[in-house]
Amino acid sequence: MRSFVMSVAIGLALNGFFALPAAAQDAVPPPFDFQIDPDPEASPDIAPSPEDHQPPMVIPPPDEEAVDAPEAFGGAPTAESESTDEPEGRAADETPAARRDRLFAELRREPSDSKARRIASRIERSWRNSGSATVDLLMLRAAEAMAEKKNAAAFDVLDQALVLDPAYAEAWNRRATLNFTTGAWGKSLADIEQTLAREPRHWGALMGLAMILERTGRKEEALDTYMRVLAVYPALKSAQDAAGRLSEELVGPAI
Repeated sequence: MRSFVMSVAIGLALNGFFALPAAAQDAVPPPFDFQIDPDPEASPDIAPSPEDHQPPMVIPPPDEEAVDAPEAFGGAPTAESESTDEPEGRAADETPAARRDRLFAELRREPSDSKARRIASRIERSWRNSGSATVDLLMLRAAEAMAEKKNAAAFDVLDQALVLDPAYAEAWNRRATLNFTTGAWGKSLADIEQTLAREPRHWGALMGLAMILERTGRKEEALDTYMRVLAVYPALKSAQDAAGRLSEELVGPAI
C-alpha cells in the first residue's frame, strides 16, 4: 500500500495536481477547530502557566513516554549548516520571498527524493534567515540548548527571539518543537498555529500537527494534514508513508 500511495503522490505531482494556487499559498489558515480534552490526572508540570507570553489555545494532555525531537518540525539551525550556496538560475533582483516561491514551485514538481531534499534544504535555510543577526544568534543558542536537553534555557532564548521578532515563523516552529518534546502538546499546537499563520507552506509544522492529531486519536484530521504536506512537498517519504498507513486504517487496504 505504501508503494501505491507513493506512486500516486509522485504521479499526481508530475501532472501538477498538487500545485497550490497562488492565492492558497498566501492564505492564512483558520484557527484550529479542535481541542484536546483535559485529563483530570494530567501532570501539573505541563499545565498552562499564567506567565506564558500567550495563553495556550488548547489544553495540554498528560505526559506520555519521552520522545526525541521529531524530524517533522524541520532541521535546527547550526553554524555549519548555514551555507550560502544558491541554486542556478536565480535572478539578480530576486527577493527572498520570490526565491522561496520559486523553490516551492520546483519542490512541487520534483519527483526525485534526493533532488527534492536539496530544494527543501534551501527553503529551510531561507526560513532560518530572520534578517536579524541578533535573532539568528539566539536561534543558534536555542538549538544548542535543545541538543543538550537544557529545556529551560532553550525556552528562555526562544522567548527572547519572539519578543524581538514576533513575525518570525521559524522561532514559533522551534518553540513548537520544544513544547512537543517536553510533552506540552497543547502549547505545541498553539505554536504550530502561529507558525502556519506566518508560513502556511511550512511542511515541518504541518507534519508536527499531523503527528499530534494522530497520537490523540484524530486520525481523519491527521490524514487530511498529511495530504496538505504532500500538496506542498509531494516527494516527502515520511508523509507518503504516514498517509498510506492511515488510509489503510481508515478505509482498508487497496484491492
